[in-house]
Formats: sequence, C-alpha cells, structure tokens
Amino acid sequence: MISAYELWARTKTISELHNNLKIIPKDFVEPYCGEDVSFRIMVESFGKKLSKEHKVKRIDELVLIGFVGPIKLNNPDRSFLLIEYFGTDRNSAPESPYDVFFGRWIADGQRSVSQKINLKTRKFIGNTTMDPLLSLVMANISCIKHADIVLGPFVGTGGLLVAAAHFGGYVFGTDIDYLMLHGKDKPSRLNQKRRAPDESIRTNMKQYGYESQYLDVLVADAALPLWRCEAFFDAIITDPPYGIRESTERIGTEKEYKIPERFFDTKQLPCHPCLKLISYCKQALTGHSSRYLITF
Repeated sequence: MISAYELWARTKTISELHNNLKIIPKDFVEPYCGEDVSFRIMVESFGKKLSKEHKVKRIDELVLIGFVGPIKLNNPDRSFLLIEYFGTDRNSAPESPYDVFFGRWIADGQRSVSQKINLKTRKFIGNTTMDPLLSLVMANISCIKHADIVLGPFVGTGGLLVAAAHFGGYVFGTDIDYLMLHGKDKPSRLNQKRRAPDESIRTNMKQYGYESQYLDVLVADAALPLWRCEAFFDAIITDPPYGIRESTERIGTEKEYKIPERFFDTKQLPCHPCLKLISYCKQALTGHSSRYLITF
C-alpha cells in the first residue's frame, strides 16, 4: 500500500465534484478546513500525464470552494488528494477523465521498511530467503505486536523473524538444517565461495537493531515436536519448504499435484481440527501457477 485516503467524493466530471463538495455538512468539514488549519491539495492522474498548469488550475478551483486555512506545502495539518482516472490505455486516453476522486490523506504506507531490510545488503541470506515485502505482509497479517512471542518452525535464514521483530515481536525459530543454522552451508551469493565467520540469523537481527528481540534458534525436526503441552506462542509464522530449491525428505509420494483454478475449493486448503481458517490470500506467480497465504 502506498497511501490511505478517506473518500469524500467520486464523480464523473470536475463540476459535479465541486457541487458534491459544497454540500458536505459543515460539521464534517470544519475540523479539516478551519481558518487555523493549514492544508495542501495534491493532484494525481491515472492513465494520462497531466501538465503542471492543469494541476495548478485544479488546485485553485478547489481552494475557492471553501478551504480557508493557510496553504502549507511542507508538513501541513491536513493533506487532500484529487485523482483523475483516464482508464488503463495510455495510448488512447480520453480528453476528460472517466472518474474523479477527492479525499483526505490518512497515512502513508511503509514501503521504505522493505528497503531497510533489503536482501542485497543483508548479511546472511540463502536460496529461499523470503522476499522482504512479502515477509512484512505475512508478519502484518499475523497481527504481531510489541512483546509477542513468535515462532518460525522452518526458520531457514530467518527472513520472517526479521519482519516479525520489526513489528515488535520476540522471535524464536527451529530448522532441521544444521549447516544453515550455523552458517556453514554453501553460500547463495554469486562468486562467494564460503560464508563469512559471522554469518547467522543473530547477525541479521543485530544489523537491523533487533538483537534484543532475538531469543534463539534450534536445530529441530518439525515432524517430531519438541514442545511441552504448556508451550505458548502468540504467533507462528512460516513458509514451509517446497519445490525444487529445497531438498526435503517426506513420507509418501514426491509428486506435486497442481490443481486447476476452476476446480479450486477452500476444502482443499490445509486444515486441522484445532485451527479455524481466518483468511487465504492468493499470490499469482505465473500465468498458470499461484500460491496462497493461509491464516488460521
């Protein structure tokens, strides 16, 4: 998500938008458009590039409607956005927009965080280290908050633990791969013949300032639970090993069956009598393959 806005009006033309904004109740508008409230108005487009003169004209028209506070372009009290939608074909965009939206800015997204934990600069990574943005999405969907105890049962190089720690969780992990957990496996970076002595999940946590939230990692087999009955975790977040990049041993067939989209049903999702399905989100990988993020 880039930003979130509260929608005030949606119309087909600019004149309709002005009329709709004029009839919004004053008690709703006053907290955001008072004389002592600084503001700015931004104009964006989708499907067509707008000139600077066009944007200034739109801003001037909106200011005359009822914005009486001081204009402040940097760090104003309130920010508003006008979006003109011209469709998806930039080569044949219409003269006038199909839709016009106007709303109040609420908050920006946290895409900068994914750059902070970028894999290119991370000390310890592997072939299947989770994409930073996707790991943050998984941690966010898990509703991880400050002081939560989080377990990663297939921890690998700890990509998901980094994301969980970002949201305030205290992280713990297990993995059956002894060499990976101890930083002694084959490095995945190009032209790197052997891993550095300090490559480890702890080093990653220290790199991003989350070392105080790092509990530990253990070499363990997820198929043979080592926990006591009273063991408690606020969240379990994992990306189980699968596909050709992970060498795993499992009971039964080695074939991976692909289910055509038209035959997909929620009954085919993994289930457990002690768990309740909350949500499942689809990620399209190619034109014929996809995977699901499942939340219990």
